[in-house]
Amino acid sequence: MMSQNRPESDSSADARWQAVLSRDVAADGKFVFGVTTTGIYCRPTCPARRPRRDNVCFFDSPQAAERAGLRACFRCRPAGLAEGPRLVERICRHIEAHADEKITLAKLSQAAGLSPFHLQRVFKSEMGISPRQYLESLRFSKFKRGLRNSRQQGQTGNSPGGNGAVTDALVDAGYSSPSRLYETARKKLGMTPRRFHAGAPDEELRFTTFQSELGEMLLVASSAGLCGVQFLTDQSAEVSLKSEYSRATFIRDDVGLKGWTLLLQELLAGRQPSKSISLDIRGTAFQQRVWQVLQRIPAGKTQTYSEVACAIGKPRAVRAVANACASNRLAVVVPCHRVVRSNGELSGYRWGTDRKRRLLENEEAGAE
Repeated sequence: MMSQNRPESDSSADARWQAVLSRDVAADGKFVFGVTTTGIYCRPTCPARRPRRDNVCFFDSPQAAERAGLRACFRCRPAGLAEGPRLVERICRHIEAHADEKITLAKLSQAAGLSPFHLQRVFKSEMGISPRQYLESLRFSKFKRGLRNSRQQGQTGNSPGGNGAVTDALVDAGYSSPSRLYETARKKLGMTPRRFHAGAPDEELRFTTFQSELGEMLLVASSAGLCGVQFLTDQSAEVSLKSEYSRATFIRDDVGLKGWTLLLQELLAGRQPSKSISLDIRGTAFQQRVWQVLQRIPAGKTQTYSEVACAIGKPRAVRAVANACASNRLAVVVPCHRVVRSNGELSGYRWGTDRKRRLLENEEAGAE
């Protein structure tokens, strides 16, 4: 008689069975399930027809299933389940160590001992982006840090300014030429690199603060639309505003932004706003795709991180989706509070799970 590699509570087994029924991507790598009538074990997302519950047992690993006498499914290949995360972690560390060099897919595949096709497929399934996109993101983050550090040093007279600082940061980040950087810099920064280094001296942002039933909130708007909405938890409005663009011009405009404040109050109460809100959303292409999906989730409803990942065509990018939700600067307007874990838990909200729970409760009440 086959047995599991460790005793398991009924609630734990029930949770695993639900993950199998829903083909939960987030469950892959956490366990496999065996079918006693066929002697085969599978990963939770296996596309095969679901077996009867009383013919299923669960194992923490493929090795445990094989010790119990089961063989791996040919369709979902669960024996290779642990390969992906370890392989991708190794590739990421290699990219980070050689970010200032010219990295090609051929060189990466040689270092990993895999074919370029297999490496690309495994990396994208785990990360939601290609190795090249990961490298570009890494370089851009390093470039942005370089500009910030140069700006801070320049305030003490120890660093060059203007184009010199931009060029130094560009070279240090591993860019071979300015053209590749400038292709995406304006979209990601919302301005040219030189203006960002200068602390965005020409950027004019209006802001207001207001009290809501869930706490004090900060609303920030550019000439293009609403670009920031957040709960003020552990820092003042002034600190929050200055953290990104230290030399931008901030104008308090309680009267001019009153209309948007009222629309935010409607959203907080769980009601659909009476008018549309113009948004100035800045983020990477991947973040933009995730945020667009979030805005399509109906009020009062929730989706799991796995479901959002599937909606953008990246079913294995669950972790990257969670990071995009955490990077959302437009609380409530881009409703990251409507995304939950596969077991229904509300954890993971940057402004606190209590606020997340109350927002969902308000929306459920407003939908009735």
